[in-house]
Amino acid sequence: MEENFWEDKKVVVTGGDGFLGKYVVRFLKEKNPKEIIIPSHKEYDFTKTEDCDRITKNADIIIHLAAKVGGIGFNKEKPGELFYENLIMGAQLIEYARKNNVSKFVAIGTICAYPKFTPVPFKEEDLWKGYPEETNAPYGLAKKMMLVQSQAYRNQYNFNSIYLLPVNLYGPGDNFNPESSHVIPALIRKMEEAKENNLKEVVVWGTGKASREFLYVEDCAKAILMATEKYNGSEPVNIGFGEEITIKDLAQKIKDIIGFKGELRYDFSKPDGQPRRCLDTSKAEKEFGFKAQTSFEEGLKNTIEWYEENRKNIK
Repeated sequence: MEENFWEDKKVVVTGGDGFLGKYVVRFLKEKNPKEIIIPSHKEYDFTKTEDCDRITKNADIIIHLAAKVGGIGFNKEKPGELFYENLIMGAQLIEYARKNNVSKFVAIGTICAYPKFTPVPFKEEDLWKGYPEETNAPYGLAKKMMLVQSQAYRNQYNFNSIYLLPVNLYGPGDNFNPESSHVIPALIRKMEEAKENNLKEVVVWGTGKASREFLYVEDCAKAILMATEKYNGSEPVNIGFGEEITIKDLAQKIKDIIGFKGELRYDFSKPDGQPRRCLDTSKAEKEFGFKAQTSFEEGLKNTIEWYEENRKNIK
């Protein structure tokens, strides 16, 4: 780590009150920057140019985590909103960060930017070799434009913007809302409620054959801060765990930890999403020394424990 990298820096973390953002802010506080600014939804709307201008003035580093996100159902229902809001937020924040002489912009992309049939493990150079999986393509492409903009601005303006591609995240504090949650919190909630109500089965979307890679949220937060300190390249970098698991095996694992005794029934009428997802994470290790530390078993247990302790307060 660079000595005293943070000490005189004003750091803006957009989405700093979100799932990943809270962990980034927590670990950032340990580094004692001059100031951490977490723009609130009430005060800032990054689809508006004046708010992007206002937040980037006097900032040294911007870590852009704010995004409109959701699972497969949410992506199918609101593709236009997801495309427009993510595209416009990223484009305007990078533009005003450049205009206001921000020294570094950290753009957080998404695994959904990869082509539908990317060879496994996904390598960064495969990013442009096809169209993303249809259900989340509008979101994935909107976030991918930050990479195009970052590279264009580096070429024309010598603007230091880096682009990171985190895989699916999970952990304590995740979104457990059934309308918009991703697969791990959705399955945890379904099985906890089924166990409590003595239900005979839990329905899982799709065939169960699709695979996913999951990264514990604390590991991702640490990776982002390591990249902010050490990486200044124009090429995208994967942030992941480096192993995949099928949805069928994932559902069984969650069932076993929770102790749900009923059956798992797969609803083949629902989409699987991308067939496989697993990242090549060697570049992150080479460029800034990141390797995930939390085992999947440990992370899953921590997430389930957190949900059980907090479920009364979750809508």
